[in-house]
Amino acid sequence: MCFEVCRDLEVVEAPVQTPITETTGYQLARPVVLVPILRAGVGMLQGFVEILSEASIGNIGMYRDEETLEPKSYYSKMPQNLGDADVILIDPMLATGSSSAEAAAQLKMEGAANIRFVCLIASPEGVKVFNEAHPDITIYAASVDEKLDENAYIVPGLGDAGDRYFGT
Repeated sequence: MCFEVCRDLEVVEAPVQTPITETTGYQLARPVVLVPILRAGVGMLQGFVEILSEASIGNIGMYRDEETLEPKSYYSKMPQNLGDADVILIDPMLATGSSSAEAAAQLKMEGAANIRFVCLIASPEGVKVFNEAHPDITIYAASVDEKLDENAYIVPGLGDAGDRYFGT
């Protein structure tokens, strides 16, 4: 997923010293900030860090109220360079779209301008909600599943990603 999300990030030429001679290589034009939505997004973070080792990390703590299905934010901490960076918002599931859309809104309020959202599984309903709220943010999803059920779980989905990752 990381390679696909980063495929079109802007690069600039940079000198590279090989064992034989100096040549021209490329580096990212802007810093990258990885922002997992706690707690499930943490499960995807390490894979991105292994590829984008110089990336800064921010965190958004958010959960879905099981009665109202509305997002509840409880934590946000971002690096100072958010406005100058390519920001990758990470959450494995895009179900109702409300939490992810709220997290993207928080990033924008903190100055982020170049945001990409990455998930593993999405519902058509979640994609619609997110796109209506943030038509300027591209969604990268490995799969768009069939639908949401009456409890707002993705069908067929894989259950609660945070519970699966943390064994709770």
